[in-house]
Amino acid sequence: MSLTRLAIMRVGAACLASMLLLAAPLRADDDAGSGEKNDVLYMKNGDRMTCEIKSLDAGSLQVSLDYVEGTISVQWSRVQRLDSKRLFIVTLEDGSVYTGTLSIAETLPDEPTKLQLSSGPGNFVLIDKTRIVNMGETSEDFWQRFAVNLQSGIIYSKGNSSTQYNISSSVTYARPRWAMGLDFNSALSSNSGVNASTRNQLNLDAYHLLPWKNWFYAGQVGLLQSTEQGIELRTNVSGGVGKYLQHSGRVSVSLLGGLGWQNTRYSPTEQSQGTQDILALLVNSSLRVVTFSKTNLDLSFSALPALSEPGRFFFNTNAAFYVKLWSNLTYNLSFYGSWDTRPPVTYNASDYGFSSGLGWSFGNPWTPQ
Repeated sequence: MSLTRLAIMRVGAACLASMLLLAAPLRADDDAGSGEKNDVLYMKNGDRMTCEIKSLDAGSLQVSLDYVEGTISVQWSRVQRLDSKRLFIVTLEDGSVYTGTLSIAETLPDEPTKLQLSSGPGNFVLIDKTRIVNMGETSEDFWQRFAVNLQSGIIYSKGNSSTQYNISSSVTYARPRWAMGLDFNSALSSNSGVNASTRNQLNLDAYHLLPWKNWFYAGQVGLLQSTEQGIELRTNVSGGVGKYLQHSGRVSVSLLGGLGWQNTRYSPTEQSQGTQDILALLVNSSLRVVTFSKTNLDLSFSALPALSEPGRFFFNTNAAFYVKLWSNLTYNLSFYGSWDTRPPVTYNASDYGFSSGLGWSFGNPWTPQ
């Protein structure tokens, strides 16, 4: 095992251990109900529900009850009124973000339902309920602003002693207008009599909303090791400005443009190219589709046309499809891929793969989007 691969795996393991340590108090807080369940929902059919409001996404309001293990989904369109003293972050279709406590103001039957968001005595804003894209509980407590997601899967075949495993983890820290995230992904495939194939990736992302509606800027620092492409270590630094082309509770589409710098050190061979530095344009697009309470599709694609080596293009894509099984437990299918149209001689131009497994999430589910 190369020193670079070992270093990335150690960094990833340290990140994973940190996420597990972070998840422990968040999970304990989830088990304890993270406070008294004194929020009240008034449904259009006359039902009244005392609960704890967790989040709203894709028209699905997640709440927890004293007498129900985990969370349940309530259709947002069926909610007539609500009252809560908790602190929430609310995102609207035009990209506006508000923070405060929630209540639904009384309106006439022929008027649209208004959500009252209060940030202090006499300081409140009225929002059309149908304009809300998502909302999530936040806190003045630093640790309660984190979200942690862990996923893993393994396949073993006795016939050729084949073993495949994948593990991924992410932690996000979110505030009303910005967020930071750390992601680690590792995949290993080994067969009897064949050298093991490994791929390890570590990314640090940052995101901030701009004053203009639905505009934002973002940056990323990434590390990649791939035996398939002969990459011992690829360091990528990129950033740019983007806009949400569509921003609703169920569908989110964004486009970002900017610049990227890429340093690649290839594994030594007789025809090794050593280290390459590339300056490139960055075009990134992402798609998020959510259906009521059960499924979630996340797709991102980036293209980097090299400025310092005209005619060379780099492409990267990641896709994940999640199916909610129970509470915060999900089953997921994911795909990763990376392509280089002009790799060094004897090196592979692509690396891609599929994986499936189970995932579990902890903490604050809200992120800016």
